[in-house]
Amino acid sequence: MRSRLFALLVTGCLLLATLPHPTAAADDQPAARIVAYFSSWSIYQKSFFVTDIAADKLTHINYAFANISDAGECVLGDEWADTQYPYPDDDKTEKLLGNFKQLQLLKAAHPQLQTLISIGGWTWSGKFSDVALTDESRKKFAASCVAFMTQYGFDGLDIDWEYPAGGGDPGNKVRPQDPANFVLLMAELRSQLDAQTQLDGKHHLLTIAASPDTNKITPIDWKAVYPNLDFINVMAYDFAGSWSAKTGFNAPLYEVPGADPGSADTAMKAYLAAGIPSDKLVLGVPFYGRGWKEVKDVNNGLFQPYGDIPGTEGSFEYRELASFWIAHSDRHWDDTGKVPWLFIPKTGMMISYDDAESLTAKTTYVKEHNFGGIMIWELVGDDPERTLLTSVYDGLMKK
Repeated sequence: MRSRLFALLVTGCLLLATLPHPTAAADDQPAARIVAYFSSWSIYQKSFFVTDIAADKLTHINYAFANISDAGECVLGDEWADTQYPYPDDDKTEKLLGNFKQLQLLKAAHPQLQTLISIGGWTWSGKFSDVALTDESRKKFAASCVAFMTQYGFDGLDIDWEYPAGGGDPGNKVRPQDPANFVLLMAELRSQLDAQTQLDGKHHLLTIAASPDTNKITPIDWKAVYPNLDFINVMAYDFAGSWSAKTGFNAPLYEVPGADPGSADTAMKAYLAAGIPSDKLVLGVPFYGRGWKEVKDVNNGLFQPYGDIPGTEGSFEYRELASFWIAHSDRHWDDTGKVPWLFIPKTGMMISYDDAESLTAKTTYVKEHNFGGIMIWELVGDDPERTLLTSVYDGLMKK
């Protein structure tokens, strides 16, 4: 961690600025972080609102997502949901409504809570290569992000570029210099956030969502990146899915013989090997599972070929599993990967998911390795009893 001070004498006044000022002081950070994504689209079909968030069990909320305009600036992702949707007690004549107003109210009621605007995501990462390309484009993008953050009352920025090392949505623009430009973009964002700190006296967070794929980790100079970040959310899920040749585990904690390569442990160790301090690494967990249809009744459906993918790309929110599938399936447990799966022999449905037991194993892992906490994708996936969030909270925060 580096910081340097420079002094500017202007009309007899000494102005101080910090370049770069990477993180808040250690005593400003919670003992453990519970970071949860809330998606703008949750309010539609799922009818899950900001007012439904159990904020007492969270330290950070990442709001997904802001988009990047054709001009290379941070813009609203869903204007109606973000700033216009009238909640029941809203005065509709107010200038700011929607989820953003409710997040401000939530923070007022829960002083421990910080909010970040998450920019990009899988669908909206296509313009990151452009905004990171030049000094001018980086400055323009960073300025727009900081202005967005201050306008809507967020405490920081979360950059979800999928991915600086390539391999994201096929429509994304990709350049060989993206890994190097990613480093420069993070430095510029940190610099402009610190300039804002000089104006308002508040530390502003800068975080990223990062791939668990070692092929996307090694091209990045993480020793140059991490000093500018408050923490890194490692997306340790989607290790198997509709793209896989056989059924497998969505988010195993450890590598499992016979499974597709990849696990939470492998990803976290790769970031440690890249030189990142453990307390800056936050382990991502899914509140959803991945399923396959027409699976033969062999090995309880595990590591088997399949005939079809159910629903939306085989994704099942935990609330769906808890309300129906768990009661109508045989539950199995893999003690190597520390994850369960469901199988229905008669119909050939197999679903890999996380539950309270597997999340307890992950919170134990985080504490044993002194990692910085747990990140959740995403809050809407939990059941009405908040079974998964409670498991995470109890595992990290209760002694």
